[in-house]
Amino acid sequence: MQQSPFPGMDPYLEAPWIWKQVHTQLIVKIQEFLAPQLRPNYHIEIEELTHLTVTPPTNGHDNETKVGIPDGIILGKTGYRPSGAGVATAVKPVVIKPLAVELPIPIEMKHRFLRIHRTSDNEVITLIELLSPVNKLNKRGREKYITKRLKTLNYWTSFVEIDLLRAGKPMPMSTDQQSHYRILIRRGWRGSTADVYMFNIPDPIPDFPIPLQEGEAEIAVPLNQILHDLYEVIGYGYRIDYQQNPPTPKLSDEMLAWVQTRTET
Repeated sequence: MQQSPFPGMDPYLEAPWIWKQVHTQLIVKIQEFLAPQLRPNYHIEIEELTHLTVTPPTNGHDNETKVGIPDGIILGKTGYRPSGAGVATAVKPVVIKPLAVELPIPIEMKHRFLRIHRTSDNEVITLIELLSPVNKLNKRGREKYITKRLKTLNYWTSFVEIDLLRAGKPMPMSTDQQSHYRILIRRGWRGSTADVYMFNIPDPIPDFPIPLQEGEAEIAVPLNQILHDLYEVIGYGYRIDYQQNPPTPKLSDEMLAWVQTRTET
C-alpha cells in the first residue's frame, strides 16, 4: 500500500472533490476508535444536519450546472386580420438572439458531526466537530455553525473542533497566532476557556484529548495515525496526481518548495 508523503495532514486532501470523502471517513473512523473506550458509561453517535443553499449567478465563469438555452428563436408577428379582410401581407420574421443567464440552483448540503451521550440519561456530554466547507466557507452554513457553537458555550457540554482546512477564516478565538490547521478543546466546566493545538503542513497532527466530565480520564485520539491508515486503506495516493497541480489554497513559495520535495517521484 502507498503511504502518505507527508508527516501529518496532506494538503492535497483538502481539494473539494476529495475532502468530502475524507471528511465522512474520518468521522466514522473517530467513532470506531472512541466507541469501545467509552462503553459502558457513554456512547457516541454520528449526527447529521442538512442545509439548503443556492449557487449564486456566476456570469458563466465556472463549471456550475447551467440551464440550457437555445442559440436563437424565430418569432413571427401575429397576422391580425379584420373581419372580411383579404389575405394578410407576408411579414418578415424577426430573429431575436437571447442572452445566456444562470438561475440559482438549490443545493442540499449535509454536515456530519459526533455526539457523545451519557448512557444513563442520554445527555449530550461532548460534541466533536470536523469542519467542512459547509460550515467554514459557505456564508449561510458558517453563520449557522457559529450560532450553534455559541449556544454550546452556554452549557456544560464539552466541545472539540478539528479544522484541517486552510481555506477560509479560522473560527473565532482570542489569538493572533497563525497556523495552517487547528484543533480546539473546550472543557464544559471551564466556561469559555479552551486549549488550541496549532500546527502546520510539515508537522504531524498532534494527539488530542476528548473531555467527558470533570474529574474523569480523557481519551487521547491519535488522529495522525487514523488519517494515515485511512490514506493507505482507501488508496488516496493512487488517486492524487501530485505532479499535476499544486495544492489549493495556494502556499507560500517556501512552503510550496518544501511540499514539492515530499512529492517528487
